[in-house]
Amino acid sequence: MLLNTRSIAVSIAVICFFGLSFVSWISGLSPFTCGKRALTGAAVAYIAASLAVKAINAILTDAMITSQMNKQKDKPGDGKD
Repeated sequence: MLLNTRSIAVSIAVICFFGLSFVSWISGLSPFTCGKRALTGAAVAYIAASLAVKAINAILTDAMITSQMNKQKDKPGDGKD
């Protein structure tokens, strides 16, 4: 149920790369500048997406563990009453 960090981060980075390169191209910048800005933006997007997905996975894992602990605690007839 956990999310695949690398594939999501790569997908977001690729989208950002092409988006930034298109915006730079529309602005009339040189191809080298377009590529440099797009590559930098894609790297930042990859890191940000990777950290965000890892945080979401940590929250999901904590929620699943808490849910299982509550199920075990609330189970009737365990003989501890």
